Amino acid sequence: MTKPEGFPGSWQRAMLPMLLLAELSAGQAHGYALAKSLQERGFGPIKGATLYPALAKLEASGFVETRWEEGQGGPGRKVYELSATGRVELAEQRASFDQLTQLVQSTGR
Repeated sequence: MTKPEGFPGSWQRAMLPMLLLAELSAGQAHGYALAKSLQERGFGPIKGATLYPALAKLEASGFVETRWEEGQGGPGRKVYELSATGRVELAEQRASFDQLTQLVQSTGR
């Protein structure tokens, strides 16, 4: 049986905000670059209908700051950057995820 690319959609939706914060901890990026980086790292393809609402929620929560970058011969694009509050949130989410990982690995052994 061949493993499908990426993770189930419900996992993607649940983990996407934390992974976006983690990607942005390395520096600012636009949405397409974030999706491409996550896909290259094995997360699977991310549809725009999933990606951009997640980014908008992170922005509304104050975890991400944005600015418009002029396009070179094309339309401009929104650039996302992790805020100080977003760095704190990412640390808290990583700690919670570590606890969940330990629980899953220890259950049933």
